[in-house]
Amino acid sequence: MSTSQLNTPSGTKTLGKFDLLAYLQIARPDHWFKNIFVIPGIILGFFFYPHQLEVFSFGDIILSLIATCLIASSNYVLNEILDAPSDLHHPLKHARPIPSGRVSLPIAYLEWLVLAAIGFYISFSFSVYLGSACLALWIMGIVYNVPPLRTKDVPYLDVLSESVNNPLRLAIGWYATGLGSIPPLSVILAYWMFGAYLMAVKRFAEFRTIGDPALAGQYRSSFKFYDEKRLLISIIFYVSLFAMFAAVFLTRYRLELLLAAPITAYALAYYLELGFRKHSPVEHPEGLYKEPLLMFIVALNVLVVAVLFFVDIPIIQDLIHPWHLPPHPPH
Repeated sequence: MSTSQLNTPSGTKTLGKFDLLAYLQIARPDHWFKNIFVIPGIILGFFFYPHQLEVFSFGDIILSLIATCLIASSNYVLNEILDAPSDLHHPLKHARPIPSGRVSLPIAYLEWLVLAAIGFYISFSFSVYLGSACLALWIMGIVYNVPPLRTKDVPYLDVLSESVNNPLRLAIGWYATGLGSIPPLSVILAYWMFGAYLMAVKRFAEFRTIGDPALAGQYRSSFKFYDEKRLLISIIFYVSLFAMFAAVFLTRYRLELLLAAPITAYALAYYLELGFRKHSPVEHPEGLYKEPLLMFIVALNVLVVAVLFFVDIPIIQDLIHPWHLPPHPPH
């Protein structure tokens, strides 16, 4: 790429040779770790339809994950483009490729479309259901980032619209098994509220790190409304709804999952504790794999839940349902 002029949020800068690393960075491949939320959808699909294991192809799962990563990267590119003006007011994000002037905006927009096109080609080639879930994930990226909707600037709606990506990833995992039905509503809502909890804790940590409410409002419009108290109340609200919807699911479909509840609760509590730390790691979820205790708790939780989905424990039924007990003798 020859030297050219680029209008950036920080002014007019001169671009030298093409900086491939910068274009890779705005696609955020380091954030692909978040697509681990596809895995519960796969487990859930095989739980409800075990016959799918007979026609299951590991290659199909890999292709589905690749499509999800490409769609997510397309959304990240759009986010980087439209967030550049506000990133200039963040103590760390002002050094990102676009606000620092290392990226041509027309090429960035082309990257946004190309990543999405490849992701759609892969997903729709697999099935219309998987393709539709990926399309919904991409559309939510537009709803979240693009004016006049730009829900990321609206208090509470910023968290709720971003966390919709959680049940969409669940659906991608579900459809990656070859299914064409819809996952149970209770688990969809529980997964949504779980994502909202994670996102609200991230907002809480970001607000505390910036420290200055006025500066926080310049970085993120929703921070003009938020404060620590409101964010903490929202965290309690989301995690309570998660617990309620999860309870509906497990009492309806799988009582054995009660045994995993203490591990899940500890994981949620520890994640909140991380949110209180100075320069909290929850501000950068893509780096949470560096937190050994959190990773151990999460891995243990996933393992226990996966086992409990497929291992029957009859005594759980007897303990939960009192009508299985013999009647009291007459007095």
